Amino acid sequence: MINISEVFETNKMILEENLDVRTITMGVSLLDCADTSVKTTCDKIYEKLVRLAGRLVETGDEIGREFGVPIINKRISITPAAIVGSSCCARPSDFVKIAKTLDRAAKTLGVNFIGGYSAIVSKGMTKADETLIRSIPEALAATERICSSVNVGSTKSGIDMDAVRLMGEIIKATAEKTRKRDSIGCAKLVVLCNAPDDNPFMAGAFHGVSEAEAVINVGVSGPGVVRHVLKSIRGASFEVLCETIKRTAFKITRVGQLVAQEAARRLDLPFGIIDLSLAPTPAVGDSVADILCEIGLEHPGAPGTTAALALLNDQVKKGGVMASSYVGGLSGAFIPVSEDQGMIDAVNAGALTIEKLEAMTCVCSVGLDMIAIPGDTPASSISGIIADEAAIGMVNQKTTAVRVIPVAGKKVGDTVEFGGLLGYAPVMGVNPFSCEALISRRGRIPAPIHSFKN
Repeated sequence: MINISEVFETNKMILEENLDVRTITMGVSLLDCADTSVKTTCDKIYEKLVRLAGRLVETGDEIGREFGVPIINKRISITPAAIVGSSCCARPSDFVKIAKTLDRAAKTLGVNFIGGYSAIVSKGMTKADETLIRSIPEALAATERICSSVNVGSTKSGIDMDAVRLMGEIIKATAEKTRKRDSIGCAKLVVLCNAPDDNPFMAGAFHGVSEAEAVINVGVSGPGVVRHVLKSIRGASFEVLCETIKRTAFKITRVGQLVAQEAARRLDLPFGIIDLSLAPTPAVGDSVADILCEIGLEHPGAPGTTAALALLNDQVKKGGVMASSYVGGLSGAFIPVSEDQGMIDAVNAGALTIEKLEAMTCVCSVGLDMIAIPGDTPASSISGIIADEAAIGMVNQKTTAVRVIPVAGKKVGDTVEFGGLLGYAPVMGVNPFSCEALISRRGRIPAPIHSFKN
């Protein structure tokens, strides 16, 4: 049972500590939209999205007002577009037409992003997969609300190094295509390993083929809440620290569960999962880095950072699983640089490097996220970064990702302003030594021995 003191406590989380429902994401299967004609496929996609998601934004706003819980974003994820367009898209320009259709639907519906302009190529690329991947730079330059993702590896399949090499080139091309906007196209493009089918967070969201016709997934976030409660127990034992984080995550998840079930009921769709991810924003106090400082670090990047992040991530997951039977997606702590003022401060102080961030991704939810790097970084070096992160995910049976932005014309020490939830970022240095010979090899890295569990 919930007592009145817990109601007051939750109200305080919302009013004073930046607790919000970060996103309601409607996952929609577009498998039945596939056709041999690009125009017919696009028409079917637009009609289905507008029909199913016509009340998504309105419903989210209604629930936010009635429950007093800020619901920041309303989004859509779709079946990976490489699958939907496989019968009709012979050229990258054909896939760009699908991207523009998705963007038009997003604007009509009022959602801020549609995710799923994606390809799943963990073991190899079909012709359609490669065609979609080669269309990404133009698609992201020609649209405003499309997010793209490519899954290049998994624990079961290994890592498709041909796709890894290609993605380094695609990220560079996307940066160049959007150079007049500080290469912002790369902020909507993520490369993943072990991507989940039900993630509601962009840019990696897509509606997996194992999912229902349409479903409601909710992402809830509250780094400010966790930081606030940890202030009150400074110097306490690890036992108290862990219990406090776990109890707080439980309460945050219950808020998300309430919103998710109500949204699903009103939209007459199944409730999918709650993703409890401590996703920061540029707002002061809404920072995962600040939580790490409350745990005991001068800055993220100091010795002990990986241990502190592992503790935080584990307790968040334990609290979430206790609160809901349907915790999914990514669920844990995100460590994007541009979206977290504390991370930016740590970079500027010299405490945090890309190498340390990579070590942190071994124990957090995602990976190298929203990191600005020099525009002249070679494509092979970007592919090497992707390969490193994919290896961490593959071996550790977890999701990892890379969302780096090689900002055209920028060098180490410059600052790039992306705006809104994407924030701003200092340009970070990349190891100058080459991995060209490694990335030039063809084929794939095989799955690790512990992947054989049958």
